[in-house]
Amino acid sequence: MSRILFFLFCLSWLPGFAQDSLRKGPPIVYQLDVRENIGPASLRKMRKAFEEASKVNASYLLVHMNTYGGLLDAADSMRTRLLKSGFKTIVYINNNAASAGALIALACDSIYMHPGGTIGAASVVNQTGEVMPEKYQSYMRSMMRATAEVQGRDPRIAEAFVDPAVEIPGIIASGKVLTFTSEEALKQGYCEGIAGTIDEALKMAGLEDYELIKPEITWTDRLIDFLINPMVSGILLMLILGGIYFEMQSPGIGFAIGVSVAAAVLYFMPLYIEGLAANWEILLFLVGVVLLAIEIFAIPGFGVAGILGIISMVCGLAFSLVLNDYFNFAISGGNIVNAFLLVLASIILTTVLAFMFGKNIFSSGMFKKLTLTDEQRSSEGYVGTERGDNLAGQTGRALTDLRPSGKIEVNGRRYDAVSEGDFLVKGTEIEVIKHETFSIFVRQKH
Repeated sequence: MSRILFFLFCLSWLPGFAQDSLRKGPPIVYQLDVRENIGPASLRKMRKAFEEASKVNASYLLVHMNTYGGLLDAADSMRTRLLKSGFKTIVYINNNAASAGALIALACDSIYMHPGGTIGAASVVNQTGEVMPEKYQSYMRSMMRATAEVQGRDPRIAEAFVDPAVEIPGIIASGKVLTFTSEEALKQGYCEGIAGTIDEALKMAGLEDYELIKPEITWTDRLIDFLINPMVSGILLMLILGGIYFEMQSPGIGFAIGVSVAAAVLYFMPLYIEGLAANWEILLFLVGVVLLAIEIFAIPGFGVAGILGIISMVCGLAFSLVLNDYFNFAISGGNIVNAFLLVLASIILTTVLAFMFGKNIFSSGMFKKLTLTDEQRSSEGYVGTERGDNLAGQTGRALTDLRPSGKIEVNGRRYDAVSEGDFLVKGTEIEVIKHETFSIFVRQKH
């Protein structure tokens, strides 16, 4: 009995031994490259890197950085992920960590810089380089200060990266935004070392023997990065709006609304995957489309439903471009303004192009192949008749030429009719010879 218990006790320790043996291998370092403007693509790459690093049981996450900055909302999300990660995080700056890049770098546990590298200049600016209002600078200062405090770095220096009013004797005078070179960062404790390569940086971090894993970029990654490019988003917006416009101009053509739906899928899908477009924002856009359709097809004139529809569509499209907590856009900085400008510019350009080329599009040979353009005209023999009393034997007159179809008047009422025999000119007295269901046949009265 005692032998059996001893055997079971040994078995219970086997998983632990197996795990210990796995841990004896070299630590795994997962590399994340941030060498583009900070934005949705960077945020998606970081999310994927965290997932992949967890799958391979990585102990370290290495951020290989060279960026001049980018979108504040994406940078804040990346900063938060780094601070809350279960990995030991290392950033290697080669060569720039400016603006939003500086915020991300400060969120890492260790900072190593390439000789001649720089970090700082984190004031919030718009797309033209103009400094944003104080409320945006205040938000950025608080994030930089809090991030520096968490990682044990001087919060005043972090504030000086943003605010030119911050003066630190011996480091920066008032009126200038602080930017450190690699040597200055090392001296002030904003860098753990200066390394010429990633391998040198990792050795400085105490990793003599390690396994470095780099992410594989798939065609899906490239497609999503392409679709969320602001220029591509603008083109998709024009296709969405243009398709809706042409469908409402010529209901039932099918092709225009098909283009609009396809463009909407390509517009919202990558933004949804990136975590920018939420369900309520997509629903807001769809509600706007429905309201606009009701206004055009069901309600005479143009009123409240149409105005609300347009507002809902614009808001749904713009809100999907930025990170937000419903209507709280604090982390988006000036990006919400840029999002609305992109949507409104697309609307204006689509309207201009529709007026300029709309008629030519409908009359083009390619468009005619995709739509039914034939008309059943009464002048060509197509008729429409009405149900009424049996008119057989009654007389009247031709209101139009009958060749063979046209309009007649019998007992003061107008009907569609067909001449059975000769061509009848307008004003000819007629006699109804047959009335079958919806068809009225006439001849000249004798």
